[in-house]
Order: sequence, then C-alpha cells, then structure tokens
Amino acid sequence: MATARTKSSDLIGDLLVREGLITEDQLKAALNEQRANGHRLGYTLVAMGVVSETDLTRVLARKYRVKAVDLSRIDHIDGRVIKMVKPEIAVRHLVLPLRRVGRTLTVAMANPTNLDAIDELRFSTGYDIEPVVAGEYSLRKAVEKHYEMGTEDGLQDILKQFDDEDIEVVEGSDIEDEMSVTALQAQVEEAPVVKLINGILTSAVQKGASDIHIEPYEREVRIRFRVDGALREIMRPPLRMKAALTSRVKILADLNIAERRIPQDGRIKMRMGKRVIDFRVSTLPGLFGEKIVLRILDKSNLQLDLEKFGMESQAEEAFVGAIRNPYGMVLVTGPTGSGKTTTLYAALLKINTEDVNIMTAEDPVEYNLRGINQTQVRPEIGLTFAAALRAFLRQDPNIILVGEIRDLETAGIAIKAALTGHLVLSTLHTNDAASTITRLMDIGVEPFNVASAVNLVTAQRLVRRICTNCRVETSYDPDVLDAAMIPREKAAELKFYKGEGCEHCDGTGYRGRQGLYEVMPITATIRRMIVQGESADTMKEQAIADGMLTLRDDGLVKVNRGVTTLEEVLKETAA
Repeated sequence: MATARTKSSDLIGDLLVREGLITEDQLKAALNEQRANGHRLGYTLVAMGVVSETDLTRVLARKYRVKAVDLSRIDHIDGRVIKMVKPEIAVRHLVLPLRRVGRTLTVAMANPTNLDAIDELRFSTGYDIEPVVAGEYSLRKAVEKHYEMGTEDGLQDILKQFDDEDIEVVEGSDIEDEMSVTALQAQVEEAPVVKLINGILTSAVQKGASDIHIEPYEREVRIRFRVDGALREIMRPPLRMKAALTSRVKILADLNIAERRIPQDGRIKMRMGKRVIDFRVSTLPGLFGEKIVLRILDKSNLQLDLEKFGMESQAEEAFVGAIRNPYGMVLVTGPTGSGKTTTLYAALLKINTEDVNIMTAEDPVEYNLRGINQTQVRPEIGLTFAAALRAFLRQDPNIILVGEIRDLETAGIAIKAALTGHLVLSTLHTNDAASTITRLMDIGVEPFNVASAVNLVTAQRLVRRICTNCRVETSYDPDVLDAAMIPREKAAELKFYKGEGCEHCDGTGYRGRQGLYEVMPITATIRRMIVQGESADTMKEQAIADGMLTLRDDGLVKVNRGVTTLEEVLKETAA
C-alpha cells in the first residue's frame, strides 16, 4: 500500500509539471520538503507558495474524478452538520462535512479515494457519503477552525469526557515546585496544556492503547496511539504547544526539561479513578524537537490466564507440562511486541506456589507480580543479565526467569542453571521455534548442552481479533488464496470472516489481539537431531510430523473460527 501512495504522489507532481503549473526543480524541492514534514505533496507545494490551491484542487478533481470545492469561498457551515462528524474522525481522516441533502452528506476530503474514511463516516453518521476534493492546506485550517482544535475552549470540548475523571499523578508531581520560573514553565502550567496531556493519557487508556507517540515536525505536532498493534493518528495540536507538551510530559516523568540533546527514560504513575496506570516514558532528540513515546502498563488489562490465551489443546498441554518440570529450560521466541513477556508472566503465575522461590531478571520490569522476586538489570553499573543470574544461583532459587538471552555468557549460565536442577524461562528473537535451537548453537552453546537443557520452545505472534459486534462472513478470490500458498483443497474447507466496522471498534473491524503459537517440545528424536547437527528445517519437519502446528497453521485455525482475518495471519506468519 505504501508503494501505491508514492505512485499517487508522483502522478500528481507529474500532472502539475505537465500542465506547466510547476517546474521539475520545484517538484524535486517539494518532494525533499515532503520527506521532512510528512504531509501530502499537494499540501507541501501550497505551503511553499509554488502553486495556488485553486489550481491544485482543479488538478486533483480531474485526477480523482470528483467535484472540487474551494473552502475559502465557504463562509458558513451549519453547526448541526459539523456535529454529525466526531472531532476525532475529522482530525484522523482530515475530513470536513459541508452539507446534508436528504440521506446524503457531502464531505470535503484531501483524498476522496480513502475508502476507510468513507466507510467510517458512513457508519458513524448513518448517511450516504458524497466525497468532494479540497486542498489539504485549506482543509487543515478549516478542520482546526470548525472543531476548535487550537483553542482552550476547543480542547475542553474535545476532552470534556475526561473532566469528571479522578486523575492524579502519583509520582513526579512535586518536581514543578522545584523548577525555576521560566517562560516555558509558565506555558507548561497553563490549563490547556495540562488538560490536553491529561486527556491524551486518559483517552489512550480508555481506547486500550499500548503506546502513545508525540511526534514534532517542522510545521506541526502529531499524536498517535498504538491500538491492537496498529498506529492511529488521533489529533494534531497547535504547533505553538509543541515545546509545552514535551516539557509537560518530561516534568511528569521526572526528567530534565533543559536537556534536549540526549535520550532520556522515565516513568509516570497516574491514578484514574480506582485504577493506577504506569506509563514508561522515552524521549529521543529529533530534527524538530524531542519525540516522546509512552508505553502504557495497565495491570487491570493484563491477561495472565494461560487457558484464555487461545493455544490449541495439544500445544497448551505440552507448554504447561514443560513449565511444571522441576528443571530444564523453556524458551519463548518472537519479535519485539509479540507478547513473549506476557506469556512468561502467565507461566510464572501458574507455577507460583508458597514452596518455590521464583527470581526474575528483566529489562525493564513491566509489571510487579506478587510473591515473585523481580530484579531490574542495570548494565551501566554492571548488573547485566549474566551478573544477575550468577547472583540468583546464590539465592537458593527454584525457578529463574531471564528477560532475554543475548550473548554466550548469559546463555551459558542459563544452560548451567537448567542442568543443575533449576527451571529456567527466557526469550530469544528468532523467526520460529526450530531456529531457536540453531540460534543457541550459533552464539556458542555446545549442541549436547542445548539438547540436554531445553525442554520446549514456543514461537508466537500477535494478530488483531475481529470485532465480534460487526463480524460477518466473507470470501476471497482463488488467486488471493493461491498467492497465500493455501492449497485449494484446504481453502475449500475454510470459512473466512471480517469486521465491517462499528462504534465498538472505532470503525476498524478489529478489537483486541490474539496470540498465534508454535509449540515445539524437544522430544528424544529432536534431541538426537540437535546433537547430530541437523538443520532447523529438518527439526521443524520432524516437529510437524509429531503434531506441531506451525504459526501459519495455527493462524488458519483462528481464521476458520472467526477469531481473526486472513490478512492478519498472512502479515504475521510465513508459509
């Protein structure tokens, strides 16, 4: 899809050059500027003063084959029409309702071919949507004006749903009294900034977001939430608030607002009603200011019940059996953000009893688990995973969790612990279960030690769940299924589903996430193959023959049950 967008942008530029509205040099300069500001090409050309928005809109209307509208000539839009489109939808998709005639709502759009936006508007308003094209430069200003995005009253209106929230910063709130009174500090303490940050944090928690991105660019600030693994733009606050927003978050996280040259890490603990939410804060200097990412750690949403993870029965039985062994190693593998830590936490809670000593070394400690001794590694002072493991072995442990095996030193100590009567749980970054075995040998662990210590390897991915409120059955062309390398006879047995989009899922068709699991027990046969130096592919074939479901096969099981879509499975797994 990204390639299609690029071609579309180039075509607009070519059309403008062909009609003599801009030169090749102006197009090249605009494309360079576009890379810096992230806007569409048309917006950038108008902002640079290279082309008039009237000429641009005329070209766009001909390109998209829709009517054009000059927003500068529209003096008034009925307030009732404006209220038909929610502010967050208007900002996210950059759309402006203009008029309603019967069952048709006319909406100005910068990209009238955005079918996702049209579908969401159709569902949220209940009207047929007639898109018309408008210049992005004027459209942004019109959206800000009519939804009052840049004023205190507008922010209060957008965030009024949070006014009644019992919000209190538990830690970091006293630093403001210690700061010197400067112009920036005064701006940070203004009501709009405080209210906006509180609203952003609260909205992210309510929407089930895992991360908040605050991104400064040359001419704007963008706020995005990661919901169910996908980033969504939420709003673009006024540029004048850029420094104040960044500094407000840094103050709450007990960071140095005067230091803007190096990355910083901190934490915010916020009480929302009866819930206490942790935000892990990371700042990174950029070309136009500091980008801030807040990881949301909401223990009330943490699902740590293995039985509800969605493992197939044979895989779950093997996994639970492995973690109940008194010694040996259980490894969970997958990319960053695939839920490995959650799986290990759930495993610990299942085997956490009064008669065992459980110790963990993590980077960072994401959630506090009752009855478990958790250690935050600090490489800068010498407390590495390997150092923590050595100390653990002098603390009479039964079960040890190592956040990640990154090097031979850590792997060697973990293997030694597994071979001397301890149960060791850890993670690696590999593509599938079988390649985890070869990865251990690649970093220097002897094959006979791997074969003796490892009991089971689980590879996992996270896919988005179809919203159960708007789920419908669907179908795919045979060519699509062939491209996905699904045999025709297997495809004929499968049922496919999708979400149409509703208010429960914000029009996305997805709500929540689901794990896909590839659980490979290390059987006697596979142990012999490890010692003999067989390849990962050969071991994988043996595991499949023993009944293991690959990530793709497990995904297709979930597709057939209506849990997720074929697109999600193809995106996260290999054939």
